[in-house]
Amino acid sequence: MHLLERGRLVSRTLQKEIKQEKPFESLEQEVVLNVMRTASAFRKGIAEILKPFDLTVPQYNILRILRGAPEDGLPCSEVGDRLVTRDPDVTRLLDRLEKRGLVTRGRSLSDRRVVNARIAKEGHELVDQLDDPVTNVHAAQLGHMKRKNLRALVELLEKARRGMD
Repeated sequence: MHLLERGRLVSRTLQKEIKQEKPFESLEQEVVLNVMRTASAFRKGIAEILKPFDLTVPQYNILRILRGAPEDGLPCSEVGDRLVTRDPDVTRLLDRLEKRGLVTRGRSLSDRRVVNARIAKEGHELVDQLDDPVTNVHAAQLGHMKRKNLRALVELLEKARRGMD
């Protein structure tokens, strides 16, 4: 549904989705809630792909990070810094992945205080196996949008994050 608000056309799709009758307190609030709702929908699509493999989205993210890491791995703290969605308990996530034989951990040769995480062969094979299904989910989720709109969306989201630094 579109409404005319302060001389501009405004969509109230989110209001309907979350069954909110009164207007949002601000345009900024509406934007944040729309981004959160959209992120949740994206995450749900990925989670459905990962479920048969008994993987969570953060675990998958860690495997992808480690697949792209140097051969000697990454310090566990750096793995946490690279996560798309921050998780305060990277150690617990790595414990579960290590228990399944998908990652290994060991002391850094250059600094024995640092623990490096590496992707195991089985973890690499699993992430490789998931590449096409995940790409297909992304295409299904965003395939209705034109490339120029997707590029504009990326730019706007990056610009929004820069304003938070």
